Amino acid sequence: MKKNKILITGATGFIGHALSKHLLNTDNYEVVGIDNMNAYYSVELKKSRLAALEGNPDFTFYKMDIADHQSLDELFEKYQFDYVVNLAAQAGVRYSIENPKAYTESNLVGFSNILEACRHHKIKHLVFASSSSVYGRNEKVPFSEEDRVDLPVSYYAATKKANEVMAASYSHLYNLPISGLRFFTVYGPWGRPDMAPWLFTDAILHNRPIKVFNNGDMLRDFTYIDDIVEGIVRLIDTPPANDLPYEIYNIGNNRPEKLADFISAIEKACGVVADKVNYPMQDGDVPVTYADTSKLNQAVGFSPDTKLQSGIDRFVAWFREYHKL
Repeated sequence: MKKNKILITGATGFIGHALSKHLLNTDNYEVVGIDNMNAYYSVELKKSRLAALEGNPDFTFYKMDIADHQSLDELFEKYQFDYVVNLAAQAGVRYSIENPKAYTESNLVGFSNILEACRHHKIKHLVFASSSSVYGRNEKVPFSEEDRVDLPVSYYAATKKANEVMAASYSHLYNLPISGLRFFTVYGPWGRPDMAPWLFTDAILHNRPIKVFNNGDMLRDFTYIDDIVEGIVRLIDTPPANDLPYEIYNIGNNRPEKLADFISAIEKACGVVADKVNYPMQDGDVPVTYADTSKLNQAVGFSPDTKLQSGIDRFVAWFREYHKL
């Protein structure tokens, strides 16, 4: 049976690594992964994720930046991909306040290069990562794809909103099937060191105090990594079929949890009570994220549903093993 050729950008990232691993286990895909392996967070962690993929004969990796349009065009020419999942981006809300230029280069210039390559090479379906951060301070809950998202509170969110608009125009002008995914607070094994699960777990297991913003009253729709991957995999095979072949989907747990309860789940998994220090809300943060996932469910018959304690238990177990604690 002929395997589908798929390009996954950001393949050594948290979601890119998990998606690549899953697709390789299905035996239906030949996966090409690219990543610029930048130093925004631990390159060693990215190398460890890559090492877990490289033994598979259906996986090929190139160290490449999507902002390099010539290298990207040559790669598309060589492989003639069926599908593309664009997960490459400069991540992080707070870092976008310090270094907005990095977000322009990767999230805007890089994404435009992806769109151009997909257009010229007749890709069957482009799936790309947007973010729940586009909702900004949206007060209507749960957040629906129909809500207006014109007031981002971070430059990171602004670039993701721009990606959605850019993609919609390419879909309209070139009849290119595109789906954008608004991810809601993804966590789980192999997660990012700049995210709360890692920061809290590391501090708690090493008896350091943790920073608790806004007294732990923020609400987050924490979404387990396996649920994110399941949603992406189902959508790859489900390109939009309407006149404008373009859709945006929320992909979240549809169950917002208080930050304080999230910390309690980590304390329980670690078997340690944290030393908590309260801080005010940070710039770029929002009080609540809450996904309406009915559109995703209608499209592919799936909504994320992993219980928080279950997901945190798996993350902490992986964290202990990875760090040999």
